[in-house]
Amino acid sequence: MNLPNAVIQFLDEADKRLAHRPKLQKLFRNCFPNTLETTTKLLDDGTTFVFTGDIPAMWLRDSTEQVRHFIPLAKEDKDLQRILSGLIARQMFYINIDPYTNAFNETASDKHYRATDQCDLNPWMWERKYELDSLCFPVQLLYSYWKETGQTDAFTDACYQALTSIVNVMITEQRHFEKSPYRFVRETKLDTETLQNDGLGLPVNYTGMTWSAFRPSDDACLFGYNIPNNMFAVVVLGYITEIAAEIYEDTRLADRAEKLRKEIDYGIRAYGIMHHPTYGKIYAYETDGFGNYCLMDDAGTPGLMSIPYLGYCSADDPIYQNTRRFALSFDNPFYFEGKFAKGIGSPHTPGGYVWHMALSMQALTSDNDEEIKELIEMLINTDADTGFMHEGFHPDNPADFSREWFAWSNSLFAALIVKAMDRGLV
Repeated sequence: MNLPNAVIQFLDEADKRLAHRPKLQKLFRNCFPNTLETTTKLLDDGTTFVFTGDIPAMWLRDSTEQVRHFIPLAKEDKDLQRILSGLIARQMFYINIDPYTNAFNETASDKHYRATDQCDLNPWMWERKYELDSLCFPVQLLYSYWKETGQTDAFTDACYQALTSIVNVMITEQRHFEKSPYRFVRETKLDTETLQNDGLGLPVNYTGMTWSAFRPSDDACLFGYNIPNNMFAVVVLGYITEIAAEIYEDTRLADRAEKLRKEIDYGIRAYGIMHHPTYGKIYAYETDGFGNYCLMDDAGTPGLMSIPYLGYCSADDPIYQNTRRFALSFDNPFYFEGKFAKGIGSPHTPGGYVWHMALSMQALTSDNDEEIKELIEMLINTDADTGFMHEGFHPDNPADFSREWFAWSNSLFAALIVKAMDRGLV
């Protein structure tokens, strides 16, 4: 598709600002528009389909992150508004089909990642892994688009229906075992690809938080209350409260969203914080409400590193800072170091791999200029001379990487370089 004028002008400006750094200039010119140039389709019904890259499906999470860095350019550009508002409409359409689905087909093609999954698949669903963040990201996009552009065209009846469904599902999943209809079983040898206990997952206690089956990496949760996901839910429920009151003038929806927001936040503070013997008070990655914790961080967003990026707390929050030190240490089982890089990886990729997205997120949530500059150099030097970012890569051999075409990673890197240009760091 043709790039909107605002994007073209921004790229021309960035070319001049990065002219003294030829490789970075090339990387930015490749990565900043990558989603629009390769994974975006304007559909005849006025919606926008944004697929993830090397997989033909649209993830609710990925599609938001793929376009988030365009929002500041949209205020005066009607073409960019058409793309973003069309994506919001498409996301709401999908949520209204099924709020438990993470990834959808462009049409009701009946294509599935695994057609044998036992989870009530229908023809629209690429994969039906329930991931709490999949309900959060579309609300974040909706709210950010509204606040940046002042446009209210996205607030349709379908949008209202989707927002109501999001609140309903989060409330249901506060008591997953008692009330939830969701089950997921996959025939696989990998524990990360299916839910234990006949598709219900391991038992959880009531905490006020809301349950999730899978992590942002698409791996199964070990314990059902993923803390970063619940933090994100607290943030977006605040958005829903405001939208319900100001746009739809629905005090009942606003009150339900606000009550739920407070319950989840209380649950995070009561069950999501533990005392680590080295780092002091830190946020756990997951818990079950019975006193069991998963202490780790994962490269996907939401993760513990991304808490300020999500808007849950500031980067100087003491518990976040303690958690950040834990996540960037070998006490995190998915922190790795090598000759060319050091950072957070994921059980989703081979052992020892560092993720480009994790390096970008570490820099985006840092207030330390030297740390940001060091991470940018690390990213520049580990693209394996492809001109793009990847998913995971071996820190001793960046040419050993996963996903040559992964638009979300490109977009997050681009967002980091925009931040660095604004701060005069590149």
